[in-house]
Amino acid sequence: MSTINYLTRIEFAEGAIARLPEFLAGLGVKRPLIATDAGLVATGLVAKVAGQLENAVVFAETPANPTEEAVIKAHALYVAEGCDGIVGLGGGSSLDLAKAVRLLTGHPGPLEQYTAVAGGVGRIHGNICPMIAVPTTSGTGSEVGRAAVIITADGRKLGIVSGFMLPSIALCDPELTWGLPPRLTAATGMDAISHCLETYMAPAFNPPAEAIALHGLDHGLRAIEPAMQDGRDADARRDMMICALEGAMAFQKGLGAVHALTHPLGAIRALNLHHGTLNAVLMPAVLRFNRAVIGTKWDVLADRMGGAPDQVIEDLNRRIGMPPGLTAMGVTDAMMEQVSHAALKDHCHGTNPRIATQEDYLALLRESA
Repeated sequence: MSTINYLTRIEFAEGAIARLPEFLAGLGVKRPLIATDAGLVATGLVAKVAGQLENAVVFAETPANPTEEAVIKAHALYVAEGCDGIVGLGGGSSLDLAKAVRLLTGHPGPLEQYTAVAGGVGRIHGNICPMIAVPTTSGTGSEVGRAAVIITADGRKLGIVSGFMLPSIALCDPELTWGLPPRLTAATGMDAISHCLETYMAPAFNPPAEAIALHGLDHGLRAIEPAMQDGRDADARRDMMICALEGAMAFQKGLGAVHALTHPLGAIRALNLHHGTLNAVLMPAVLRFNRAVIGTKWDVLADRMGGAPDQVIEDLNRRIGMPPGLTAMGVTDAMMEQVSHAALKDHCHGTNPRIATQEDYLALLRESA
């Protein structure tokens, strides 16, 4: 077992889920709400985890892109059942929903007032319940992220960002990802890889974050295909969880245009698109867009990736079965127009190394079509 204190406490080991009761007790939690989704319930994992705990309450209605409506429903259950802590169990959607429920344990709604674009950082305080984040995919890294990305009541997909949003403990057990289907392994893995790439390119001065991002990128690029080919490849699954963890550790430095676009794309209810898949499809165009302003970072990436970064990602996308473009995912010209305007208001817009205009965003979308 390795205990790491960087941003928050991380417990990382195969089989670490067995220590969940111990960690909850250490936080003083006697009746946790487990925030998860129906798909994970169907695998039997939720019952197994809840079975370790005497008084757990399960909320299993997390949507693929978490909504304020679902957060409010989960919080109502938390209150009605007298819960005193939260376990986020699942992929990034379940972890983000759990974080937003946790926020409401000490703050009144609505959620929009706490979003980064509404100046909500200063409205968030630490008088909230304890939370343990247990990822079952290797993608978002939400277990060590300061943000919860939620579709608010007005239909926008926005980030609620604060150091107080960090889970009390990130419990990272690679065994929980064993057997993850190849398609989901690919989509979540490209999410993690995109975090490493975007945060490395972000202009803020943060050498430790850049070093962590490159280390995570190395692990992700070497492991994503083996993890897809053999769902129980322990080394590959561990490497992918390291990539996800480090990508999110590093993106405290900032993300960029990929995420400024994928957040509003993910808010399109009619499509319900997967965040990691969107990141994969948009990444080559954004890499090309940023090349002129990132200087030697392009060469560093090319050296580590074994070729031009945009081409390496395009080739990887093809090999792992990513969609050929946004059009194949159902994104229309009218949607692209709307998303290009919304991206300007996203909290990741200002941390791209080359600040995009609305026309730039529209061009990136069309290039990725």
